[in-house]
Amino acid sequence: MSDLDETEVAPYERSSAEVAELIAGGARLIDVRTAHEHEAARLADSERIGLEELMDRREEINKDETTVFYCRVGNRSGMAAQAFSEAGYDAVNLSGGIAQWIEDGQPIEPSDGYVAEPGEAAAILEAEARAAGN
Repeated sequence: MSDLDETEVAPYERSSAEVAELIAGGARLIDVRTAHEHEAARLADSERIGLEELMDRREEINKDETTVFYCRVGNRSGMAAQAFSEAGYDAVNLSGGIAQWIEDGQPIEPSDGYVAEPGEAAAILEAEARAAGN
């Protein structure tokens, strides 16, 4: 998987503060999560290209444009950032994902959004709990 030891950080990893700076500079944001996760909460102006379709849509990504991939906690988007970075793209991963982004006080859309669990079953359970007021 990775040749880095536990103390090293991959060169494509970026903190939420660094990603905020990249966004201010015009970086493209791609959410690789599922549709229900993206709907629950997302970074402003991000687009969703699910991890499963990312390689088929790689022509839509400009190699010279900084692209920030993100997901729930950074695992799925880390794989995407690594693959694109190694293929010569200016690609980075939001370290810790949207969960870390929110924990660091960064804004999301909608402002009352939440970090959804991946998977269809989780989406159904979350929707039922939210409808019940839990």
